[in-house]
Amino acid sequence: MTATPVCRICGGTLHEFFDFGRQPIADAFVDPAGEQEEFFHRLAVGMCTSCTMVQLLEDVPRERMFRTDYPYLSSLSSAMREHFRTTARHFLDTELRDANDLLVEFGSNDGIMLDTVHRAGRRHLGVEPSTDVAEAAAAKGIRVRNAFFEEETAADIADREGTAKVIYAANTFSHISYVDSVFRGVDALLAPDGVFVFEDPYMADIIERTSFDQIYDEHFYFFSVRSVQAMAAHHGFELVDAAPLPVHGGEIRYTVARPGVRVPSPAVGRFLEREKAARIAEPDTLARFGAHVDEVRDALRAQLERCRDQGRTVVGYGATAKSSTLTNYCGIGPDLVSFIVDSTPAKQGKLSPGSHIPVRAPEAFSRPYPDYALLFAWNHAEEIMRKENAFREQGGRWILYVPGVHTV
Repeated sequence: MTATPVCRICGGTLHEFFDFGRQPIADAFVDPAGEQEEFFHRLAVGMCTSCTMVQLLEDVPRERMFRTDYPYLSSLSSAMREHFRTTARHFLDTELRDANDLLVEFGSNDGIMLDTVHRAGRRHLGVEPSTDVAEAAAAKGIRVRNAFFEEETAADIADREGTAKVIYAANTFSHISYVDSVFRGVDALLAPDGVFVFEDPYMADIIERTSFDQIYDEHFYFFSVRSVQAMAAHHGFELVDAAPLPVHGGEIRYTVARPGVRVPSPAVGRFLEREKAARIAEPDTLARFGAHVDEVRDALRAQLERCRDQGRTVVGYGATAKSSTLTNYCGIGPDLVSFIVDSTPAKQGKLSPGSHIPVRAPEAFSRPYPDYALLFAWNHAEEIMRKENAFREQGGRWILYVPGVHTV
């Protein structure tokens, strides 16, 4: 008899509301000449009936996801470069006022945010488990530790560096299933008046936009303000602010502090009321979300099959981790999408996970232009469409699937 799944935050009962079936590791691109066997796992998602945290029912070993050759580089997007420069300047203006103040970022990638802090001459440390991107940050002069952030790592940093005024994580904290160890690490490292700030995809936006491709192996948790408030309290902290961000299709920046140290922003209460009114934690809402996922799947396949049957060429744009969930759940392979263009050198010449669509350099997009481009990197749509204006001018059309299937 299968055991009832329990919440990794509070131990409550999990209600499974969608199963994407057998999925590969989203960023494990395949060498077409290699003999390696792909790792597959069951991608199912549930909500805790007690604290309302949405989470995967099964996690993939972290070493399989965040490998030495992890292919994602934050700095390749101009929009993300500007976002992280603004974030760093915010911390410099508001929190890092003393020359001795320390900022620690875990999941620091290639140092895109810490670079601004470094150039300002402020104390900083990145904690990054993927060796290649950690080395890319170090090459810029950024101080970085090649490790996973957890209790032992954080305690050692505190012993060596002292406490941190800011602990920051962007699109990282939701990746970590063992949040108990992370919070113990934050407790050991954070200064008494410091803040733990993290930004991640917002579950209410995922439901509203049916952006189901944000559900993949790296994203273990899907935060709402209510569930983050409960998670922080469960680990002895207090949620003191929640701010919306326009990046990655809709995120929230959460600020957590020790209880009673900071006055909670009115924004927290406003978000809680909004989430209650939207009924994002109700079973019927989750059931409708699942139905909408299947509607998008069917509509997108029908669109791509029409293009194929009419002799129209379709190319994918952006070999994103998100696209792995989409292509594998929707059954989209090279018969429907000829290839995917992507600017990340480590992905070029490889095949997409599971679906095995070839990945090529951006130059292939215009040799010649396809009739349609399926925009996997829809969260960067404005930046990409502006860059690829010539594609539209010669009659090309973009296929998008968030919030529903449409062409522009």
